[in-house]
Amino acid sequence: MSTNALSKETELRLTEFFNNSIDSKSMAKTIRQVNFLIALNAIREDGFMKTETVNIEDGFFWLNELAEILDPYLGIE
Repeated sequence: MSTNALSKETELRLTEFFNNSIDSKSMAKTIRQVNFLIALNAIREDGFMKTETVNIEDGFFWLNELAEILDPYLGIE
């Protein structure tokens, strides 16, 4: 796992984006929908993404992590 620190400017821009530009629940829902479509396409092996399997796996993981940060869903019992 990478531990690169974000610059202050980047932190400010991300904070502004998530606080003012988008509803976190809507963003999490959209991320989950996109992840579902990516996974479904990969499962069907349409050939469209065969060469990108590793990138798809990494992207799927990190997008789910972001969705959980924005709107915890999987940790709810």
